[in-house]
Amino acid sequence: MLSRRHLLISALAAPAVLKYGIGSAQAATTLKISHQFPGGTIDKGDFRDRLCRKFADEISKRSGGELVGEVYPGSSLIKTNAQFSAMRKGALDLSLYPMPYAGGEVPETNIGLMPGLVSTYEQGLSWKTKPVGKALTDFLADKGIVLVTWVWQAGGVASRSKALLSPDDAKGLKVRGGSREMDMVLQQAGAAVLSVPSNEIYAAMQTGACDAGITSSTSLISFRLEEVAKHLTSGADASYWFMLEPLMMSKAIFDKLPKNHQDIILSVGAELEAFGKQGAQADDIEVAKVYEKAGAKVDKLDAATVEKWAVIARDTAWKDYSKKTATCANLLKLATDAA
Repeated sequence: MLSRRHLLISALAAPAVLKYGIGSAQAATTLKISHQFPGGTIDKGDFRDRLCRKFADEISKRSGGELVGEVYPGSSLIKTNAQFSAMRKGALDLSLYPMPYAGGEVPETNIGLMPGLVSTYEQGLSWKTKPVGKALTDFLADKGIVLVTWVWQAGGVASRSKALLSPDDAKGLKVRGGSREMDMVLQQAGAAVLSVPSNEIYAAMQTGACDAGITSSTSLISFRLEEVAKHLTSGADASYWFMLEPLMMSKAIFDKLPKNHQDIILSVGAELEAFGKQGAQADDIEVAKVYEKAGAKVDKLDAATVEKWAVIARDTAWKDYSKKTATCANLLKLATDAA
């Protein structure tokens, strides 16, 4: 006999639950939206959580309540690293998910954090309408993923003991880079690397397992890393670290929806890209204020320092990535053509 707890867990994990409104013959499709970031409200908190809530609110309005979105922040529904695989299997409807987290399962996704490749928000967001965007979108669709909202984020570094500004500063440090390719660059610079999702950086720095964490400006704020850091390297003016963190959807779930619902999802997703860019850029500025208030020393990256990192990246991570698969090589070529 199934236990009550097992039944509850099964009910929680079930995607695309149908609900019937009172006096309505039309079933409402409930889409569960998962992410690893702190929860808030539609007006306050981490912009990535707010984007998910805005998405849920808007698809409900436009569908007349036929589509309902439920947001599960803080990996409360499914553990962080399992979300991509769950979407591919149709066990999770949507997730705002850092694409390179899927690199162990699908190495091609590491194009979403290739150090030194994307240098501005405009460049990253331009991928969507260029050959690299079509190639990436088609590839992900073949893997069971639909890109709903393109979100790019610049990154910076929170460090415990000394500033991590140039590659020379990395020697001897234990650093969380955020992707296999970033880790390769750090190792070439003399660092040891730690592979954890951004919601685990705080604990790693607090215990001393990690000396410095590279992550998005928003995560540097939302995960309160200023509490365990004495230095911040800001990417507000320039950065070698741009991560693609899109709102993704299970293609298996998407394909089961009627076309009018699919159209609503894609149109709302596209319209939220401006909000995502605005939120990321606002946090690039806000992060310095947060860390200065906490007593940390703040340094800014400049173009010359970014190029030092890019030189290492092109000679290590880029070469390694392009040799992985023919798709990797094509994505990298198309991305460099789009620069």
